[in-house]
Amino acid sequence: MELQDWDMVVSLHEHGFQRGYHILEQLGVVARTDYFNVVVMKVGDKDAFLRRLADLAANVPEVLRVISRVVPLAHRFQFQDAQDFEAKARAIALEWIPQLANKSFHVRLHRRGLRGQLSSKHAEQRLDTALRDALAAAGTPGRIAFEDPDVVIEVETVGNRAGLSIWTREDLRRYPFLRVE
Repeated sequence: MELQDWDMVVSLHEHGFQRGYHILEQLGVVARTDYFNVVVMKVGDKDAFLRRLADLAANVPEVLRVISRVVPLAHRFQFQDAQDFEAKARAIALEWIPQLANKSFHVRLHRRGLRGQLSSKHAEQRLDTALRDALAAAGTPGRIAFEDPDVVIEVETVGNRAGLSIWTREDLRRYPFLRVE
């Protein structure tokens, strides 16, 4: 099954794929990807999904043994190449300048596919720099921090489709499956 309008990327533990997939099917539309232990989902109301999954994880400890990482996406886009990806990701990330004002942050990119075409490390660094420069220009400087930042911007690619989300320190503490790796 191919799901084009996904709003969630989920990584499942290797030995829990089938069980994790079954759990997720109860929470939204799930589709396999071409990438090992990675599925995409369409859930619609991401906040309701996160609350339901958190409740389920609190009551059924197995959930966190089969579901490794969940990434709800605030914005999604298709891209043609690395330059197109970076331009679109930057435009979206810059919309979050008010939420980053005077805070510590960093960008994390999980790339699936496009090996040799898109460098996660370089894309992260360029987005971090663009955000830091925009914050300074706005008079609300932010700083890059990898240890317990105020905010994390997560970027996910699955082939030539991508999505971005923004999480606060509180979000990361509230939902144990929002893992920054």
